[in-house]
Amino acid sequence: MHDDRLLVEGRLERALRQFIRPAQYPRRVPLALSAWHAPGEPVPVSAALEASYEPFETGSEWGSPWSTSWFRLQGQVPREWRGRRVEVVIDPGFTEEGPGFQAEGLVYDAAGVPLKGVHPRNRHIPVASPARGGEPVHLLLEAAANPTVLHDFVPTPLGDVLTASTSPIYRFASADLAVLDEDVWQLTLDIEVLSELMGELEADRPRRHEILRALEDMLDALDLHDVPGTAAAGRAALAGVLARPAHASAHRVSAAGHAHIDSAWLWPLRETVRKASRTFANVTALAEEYPELVFACSQAQQYAWVKEHQPHIWERIKEAVADGTWAPVGSMWVESDANMPGGEALARQITHGRRFFREELGVETEEIWLPDSFGYTAAFPQLAKLAGVRWFLTQKLSWNQSNRMPHHTFWWEGIDGTRVFTHFPPVDTYNSQFHGAELAHAERNFADKGRATRSLVPFGWGDGGGGPTREMMERARRLRSLEGSPRVEIEKPSAFFAAAEEEYGAGAPVWSGELYLELHRATYTTQAATKRGNRRSEHALCEAELWCTAAAVRDPAYVYPYDALDRLWKTVLLHQFHDILPGSSIAWVHREARETYGRVLAELDAITASAVRALGAGGPAVLNASPYARSEVVDGGDGTLVRVDVPALGTRSLDGVVAPGPGAAAHTTGDTIVLTNERLSVTVDAAGLLTSVRDLTADREVLAAPGNLLQLHPDHPTRYDAWDLDRHYRRRHTDLTDADSVELVEDGPSRVAVRVVRAFGESRITQVIRLAAGSRRVDIVTDVDWRESEKVLKAAFPLDVHAERSAAEIQFGHVHRPTHANTGWDAARYEICAHRWLRVAEEGYGVALLNDSTYGHDVTRTEHGGVLGTTVRLTLLRAPHSPDPETDQGAHRFTYALLPGAATGDAVAEGLALNLPLRVADAPALAPLVSVDDPAVTVESVKLADDRSGDVVVRLYESRGGRAAATLGTSFPVARADVTDLMERPLREADAGEAGLTLALRPFQIVTLRLRPA
Repeated sequence: MHDDRLLVEGRLERALRQFIRPAQYPRRVPLALSAWHAPGEPVPVSAALEASYEPFETGSEWGSPWSTSWFRLQGQVPREWRGRRVEVVIDPGFTEEGPGFQAEGLVYDAAGVPLKGVHPRNRHIPVASPARGGEPVHLLLEAAANPTVLHDFVPTPLGDVLTASTSPIYRFASADLAVLDEDVWQLTLDIEVLSELMGELEADRPRRHEILRALEDMLDALDLHDVPGTAAAGRAALAGVLARPAHASAHRVSAAGHAHIDSAWLWPLRETVRKASRTFANVTALAEEYPELVFACSQAQQYAWVKEHQPHIWERIKEAVADGTWAPVGSMWVESDANMPGGEALARQITHGRRFFREELGVETEEIWLPDSFGYTAAFPQLAKLAGVRWFLTQKLSWNQSNRMPHHTFWWEGIDGTRVFTHFPPVDTYNSQFHGAELAHAERNFADKGRATRSLVPFGWGDGGGGPTREMMERARRLRSLEGSPRVEIEKPSAFFAAAEEEYGAGAPVWSGELYLELHRATYTTQAATKRGNRRSEHALCEAELWCTAAAVRDPAYVYPYDALDRLWKTVLLHQFHDILPGSSIAWVHREARETYGRVLAELDAITASAVRALGAGGPAVLNASPYARSEVVDGGDGTLVRVDVPALGTRSLDGVVAPGPGAAAHTTGDTIVLTNERLSVTVDAAGLLTSVRDLTADREVLAAPGNLLQLHPDHPTRYDAWDLDRHYRRRHTDLTDADSVELVEDGPSRVAVRVVRAFGESRITQVIRLAAGSRRVDIVTDVDWRESEKVLKAAFPLDVHAERSAAEIQFGHVHRPTHANTGWDAARYEICAHRWLRVAEEGYGVALLNDSTYGHDVTRTEHGGVLGTTVRLTLLRAPHSPDPETDQGAHRFTYALLPGAATGDAVAEGLALNLPLRVADAPALAPLVSVDDPAVTVESVKLADDRSGDVVVRLYESRGGRAAATLGTSFPVARADVTDLMERPLREADAGEAGLTLALRPFQIVTLRLRPA
């Protein structure tokens, strides 16, 4: 036989494009339109129902960026359409962009009940099937004029309503009543499924040629001038090849409907409320037509929004959950970033999420569902298991630039040794449409074939929402068992995980440690103010809970602010979403985030102040929210600096405390200033650099070359401006060594300090280098007026330490990473994430770099004067132009510190001290509410139980990476003590000794205790 494949395929492509697809709606009549252009922000449907509408013509412009227009659609089904399937088809001006990145809408009935969303790939609203003819149509369309922001990462003012144009950006194309010819529609789907499968089969496969000839026979049976009249004959020609079952060994795909909805990204938070409503309306409507649908949906926050704003849709969701067509997944409040949230915050992501799903929907979620976050902390396995979560899913590691993950299904082992069964869908997308290429890729790409036979495919339009469509459901029906294709079964993710674990769990490989994404490394730094707000808010929440708990235990009349703390936690958790905290959202999102953090911190300060007042009468005192005792210099209230010793989690009266004798001193020698205390000697040269930091206790120099060297690099990622810090940035930099002024501004005895001012470009940096009496830290308080463009600023500390690896704090512990680049995996970690501290060490000596707000770091082995040392750099600021063209421009304040002679425990304690400043207020001197006698055990949080029983909950962990035996004491009588899971549900009674509760912890183990006051 002659090879005419290309001719047949070309004939098919044209017939489908020019004749078959256009024949799906053979009859149309336009609806009458009228419009109300809502001023300002979106309004509820009740306001739209009361508004005045003006006649509106198709072809007219509407919608300035971020505005909302409401359209009334009115008409009547023609009598001659009796017996046909009739729909309204809406095109408010859709562009070539995908769903969620342009105009979209929600359609209501005449009474204001939401029916269904519309987007470019889902434009229809059902009217009747079959129609009687004569049915009136009265619909209300809420149309959102959302602009397309991301155009090849070109800077645009469209990302904020304050800077966007006020001119219309859409032209309303059509709103029609239309007849859907079901034979033509079904034929179109038959052709698409078969032609896509054919395209994935090798040319020498008989199956490919069988499909080709069946498609050719279909074309011969079809009259292209009468597609509706001959579509049934065309379908008959394809019935045989569609009926051929899949091979017994075919890869098994468990498919779950999905709509990844970014809680904010290229749209503000308020728009996500509406995106969730549109998508959820679509899904519940689709399930009525396709009862086999299972829709997997995460993010409790989005459910809460829909419950508040769209009660009709919320009721439909509850019904769908009960019917089994809706599967709540994910166990978290939002799909958060998985690197930067603090330990307690990540725990609360899970507890708030799981509690919402259990209380509101009666579902105990069993998986962490994070398909799109930018890498995953090695603390996750333990947190998941402690919360009752069995499984973990992500897809993002398929984006790695350099190294391919060796497994798709495996056990993930965390820093404490806990393992969680994990799956990466080999389809490499969370927005599958059941295209032949996607399914073929899933089968070919699956790394565990031969031992495992199944993978998961999330299908549906996503990122900006949209969800599964009826076309996807029809494809799934055809692909359930089709020769040459993987078998497709729509089912709950839990069914997939249970089957996969049963099949492969005993032999699945283990991946130990973090899941580092070899991409998007700049997200540790971009939008510094957002990151600073998050860090401050996390610590302020824990501080507020501590003192509120102390007040509640000591004063029965004190009312613990459950509701306020719950609301504030959820606000902070929302802003940890994986495009907010990482800094990759539009300007509007980050402008509002800065404002929100300001309000959160102000409210928390007021809550804490009220709790402190409730502790009882007293004079000026110092309150320490850190779980470690501290000896620090504070302002005694009258401007006098005093050094005070404060117990862990306790208070100390300032009565009788006096300024110390000579403890910190400064002297000038030529152009240098030397700061000293009993522990350190710090030399600052005329350029404002640290030319020497001498550890007097260890009698050794800490620096291998001048430290606190600010370095400015060009920063031009290949793509993904806000997200990426590409390796080539390192090849050029400017050392900022010119100082406008270097002057001594504090000369003891409590504290000494040098102020350094630098100007470069249009920017200005003021740094105060501080050394306090008795302190082991050199603090560098930094104020920056940042006006750079596409630059990255780093602070370098070349250390005279021979370190083979670095230790970086993560949630509930730390991870080690090589300082070399021996392998591709090592080399890819050229930018890393750390929380409050990063430490490098050689045997017997270590140095830590602490910070109060940043996360990006790099660590390299460097030679200075023929001696190999280790350079640690903090990444302070960036200036990308997309999606926010003014990223990080303006004023910033942050503090970082050098801690010589630091063991791991020192880094833990001093990192907490830097992030939890001592509070001075009128308060009595009180014993700590709880105390622990082993410094390796770190108290993470003290709070009242979420069930409002009045029980005290204490979460703690082993923080040094070893074994710990500790006793936990309390300053209040305890009637009962239990060890609980993360959800505060008792697991067993705690062991008690004479001095308190006895604890035996393994490395990095987290323990939650529930104490019932007597």
